[in-house]
Amino acid sequence: MGPNRPGPGAHVATASFMVAASARGRGVGWLLGEYAVEWARRQGYAAMQFNAVVESNEVAVELYRRLGFSIIGTVPESFAHPRLGLVGLHVMHRYL
Repeated sequence: MGPNRPGPGAHVATASFMVAASARGRGVGWLLGEYAVEWARRQGYAAMQFNAVVESNEVAVELYRRLGFSIIGTVPESFAHPRLGLVGLHVMHRYL
């Protein structure tokens, strides 16, 4: 967790995390997401952005939506999925 970009972009936070397959369905992603948003808010960030949410990962996309994030764009065919081939990466954003 930290600034999405240095300098003039440092008022927007970002974070990156993954949930192990063995821990899925237990609320771990929700807790990580809640913690990241609250951390960013306490640090004084104006917004938070996830730069690379794999569009085929419907569970993650829905989780971020429930946390208040919106898809603001998709970079097409920028992730080489092992089964689906090339899929897009969403950029997801929310104000704090």
